[in-house]
Amino acid sequence: MQYSLGIDAGGTFTDGVIIRDSDGMIMDASKMLTTYPDPIGGIKQVIDSLNSEYLRDVKLVSVSTTLSTNTILEDTGFPVGVILVGDYVIPKEGFPAKYYVQLDGGHTSNGEEAAPLDEDGVKLFALEVKDHVAAFSVSSFFSNRNSEHELRVKEIIRELTGLPVVCGHELSQEVGAYDRAITAYLNAQLLPITHKFIQSIMQDIKSRGMDANLLMLKCDGSVVGMEEALERPIESIFSGPAASLVGASFLTKYDTCAMVDVGGTSTDVALIRNGVPELSDQGAVVGGWKTMVKAIRMETSATGGDSHVWIQDQKFYIGPRRVIPLCRAATLYQGFLDRFKECKSPSRKLLCENVQPTKFFVRTGLKPLELTRTEEEIFDVIQGTPVSYVDIFQRLKKQPSVRGLDGLIQKRLVQSIGFTPTDALHVLGEFNKWDTEASILGAERIAKQLRMTKEEVATMLKKKVAKNMASDLVSYLVDGITQPVIDQMLTGDNYTRFKVETPVILLGGPVVAYKEEMEKLIDANIVVPEHASVGNAVGALVGKGIKRVEVLIKKDFAPITGEDVTDEELKNAKEVISYFVFTPDGREIFPDYIQAFDYARNTGKEIIMDYMKAAGYGKDEVEIEVTRKELMVREGEEPVETKVIVVGIGTSKLVVEKDVIPDYMRKKAISSRSAEGSYSGK
Repeated sequence: MQYSLGIDAGGTFTDGVIIRDSDGMIMDASKMLTTYPDPIGGIKQVIDSLNSEYLRDVKLVSVSTTLSTNTILEDTGFPVGVILVGDYVIPKEGFPAKYYVQLDGGHTSNGEEAAPLDEDGVKLFALEVKDHVAAFSVSSFFSNRNSEHELRVKEIIRELTGLPVVCGHELSQEVGAYDRAITAYLNAQLLPITHKFIQSIMQDIKSRGMDANLLMLKCDGSVVGMEEALERPIESIFSGPAASLVGASFLTKYDTCAMVDVGGTSTDVALIRNGVPELSDQGAVVGGWKTMVKAIRMETSATGGDSHVWIQDQKFYIGPRRVIPLCRAATLYQGFLDRFKECKSPSRKLLCENVQPTKFFVRTGLKPLELTRTEEEIFDVIQGTPVSYVDIFQRLKKQPSVRGLDGLIQKRLVQSIGFTPTDALHVLGEFNKWDTEASILGAERIAKQLRMTKEEVATMLKKKVAKNMASDLVSYLVDGITQPVIDQMLTGDNYTRFKVETPVILLGGPVVAYKEEMEKLIDANIVVPEHASVGNAVGALVGKGIKRVEVLIKKDFAPITGEDVTDEELKNAKEVISYFVFTPDGREIFPDYIQAFDYARNTGKEIIMDYMKAAGYGKDEVEIEVTRKELMVREGEEPVETKVIVVGIGTSKLVVEKDVIPDYMRKKAISSRSAEGSYSGK
C-alpha cells in the first residue's frame, strides 16, 4: 500500500495529512504551531506526530508554505544585483534594490532591437557587486517580445560570477517591463532561502527512510516539481489560500464551490470553477509590490482565530493584529494564569489597542537592532515571562510609551498575548483545545468594561466573526458592491437574504462553530467537511498539475503610399505585411493569420506536453484547453491582436481538446469548436 503526505506551513499552524493513494482516504492528520522564523521546526513536529507505519510507505510529499510571502513582507530576502535594460522610468524613490543599474538595450513592441546591449556595462556592474549579492536579476524592455538581451546578460553574469540569474521573461509574458523587473528581483531574493528550505525538507524525508518525491504548491492551485520550485519560488506566494481552495473541493467532491477559510491570522475567500481555481486578472500584490505572478482571486480580511479583541470607549474591536490567545498562553507559559488572576487592570482612560486589561507582552527571542531610547527601556523590563502594561509601569516607575511598545511589536521583538475569537469559543464551550479558565477570565475582564456578562461578550464576538465571514463572501462574489450595502443586506431587516447558488465550504480549526450563524445571514448550502481543520494540507497534496501558456499574435502594419493618397488616408489607411507570434521561446513571423494561429496553438500545446511529461504525466493523462481573447477594430474582421491561451490539466482522462477558432477561419476550411472573448491590449 502506498501513501502521500501533504503539508501546509501556515501563518499560525502547520498541518499535515496522510492520504491513501488507492482511494484517496485520509488515514491520519495532525496540526502543530508554526515555528518562526524557520518553518522547518513546525514541519518536523507535524511529521513526528503522524503514524510512522504510514510514513514508511509514503511515495509523494507535497508542501505549501508562507515562507516566500513572509520573506517579502518582512523584507528579509537576500541582496540582489538588478540590471534594467532599456528605457525604464524609475520612480523618484528609486528601485527597491540596493544594487541596481540601468543600461542601454531592449526591444520594441514588435521584438526589434531598440538599441544595442551595453555588454561592457553588464560586465562592470557584475564585477562591482558580485561579492555583495547572492543572486542577480535582469529585466529588459519588451523581453516578452524578444528575450535575446536578457539571455545574453544571463550568460555574461554566469561566466563572470557563477551566481544564479533570474530573467524577467522567464516569469511572465505580460506587458509591463517595470512589474516584470520587480517580479524578477523578488524571485531572486528568495532563491537562497528556498534552496535551504527545500534541502532541509528533503534531508528530513531521507533521514526517516522515506523514498518519496517532493512537490510544492503554487499560488494558482497547481503543483510543481522541485526543479521549477527552486527556480521560481515567487510563485509560491499565497499558496496557503490556494491549498485551502483545492482542499475544499477535494474534501466535498464539489468541482465548483466557494471557500471561506478561517485561519489564525486572516479569513480568505476564493472560488473554484469546474475543478480549476479562479485566477485574478491582476498579478499578485505582496508587501505593496505588484508582481506578474498568476494567483487565485481571493478576498482576504484581517479577522482570524487569533485576532486581537480589544475595547475602547465602551466599544469592542477585532484585529487587525494577531496575538497569542489567552487560553494558549496559559499552556505555553508556566504560572501565566496565576499572574493573570493577580494582575490589575489599567485605567479606562488609558485603554487603546496596546493597553488592555487582557493584554500581555513577552519576548520573541530575536536579537534587538537599532532601538530607540524608549523602546530599549521597555524591552529591558520585558523578559521570558509575560507581563502586562501595569507590570511595565510598576517596573519603570513611570508610564510606558505606547509608541515605544508598539515599535517593539512591529520589529517582532515582542509578541502580544490577548483575548481572541478562539477564547470566545472556549468560553461558550464550542472549542476546548487549551486552557478554558484563562479564556473565561479574559471574557470577565472585558465584560466588566462593557457592563455585560462573559457569555454575552463571547456570543457577541462569535456573531461578529460570522458576519465578517459572510461580508467577505458577498464582497468576493459581487464585484464593486460597497460595504454599507453589504451591511444592509446582512441585517435581515428588509425581508431579504443574499442567496449563493454554489456550495460554500468552511475550512479552519473550530469553523463549525460559525456555521449556524452564517446560515442566518445568507441563503446558501454551507458545508463543513470532515477534516476541515486540515483542509489546506489536503489541498497541498491534491493540487493538480496545471500549466498555462499564453501566446500573442500581433499584426504588423505598413502605411499605404502613393501620389493620389490624401493626408488623412496616409494617417489612417494601413495594410498588413506580416503577423508576429510571441511565445515564451521567442518570436516568429508569418505572412498569413491562419499560419500564425496554428503555430501559436501548436507551440503552446507542445510546451504544455513537455512540461507535463517532466511532471510525470502520460499523454493520455493530460486535458488541453485552448481559448482566445481578441482585440478587434471592426466586428467580423481579423483581430489586431489575439492572445492564445493554452491550459493543460493533468488528469486520468483521455486528451480532450476544447479549441477556439474564429468564424473567418472556419470559412477557410479549418474546423473546430468556438468560444468568445475579448481583452484590452497595449
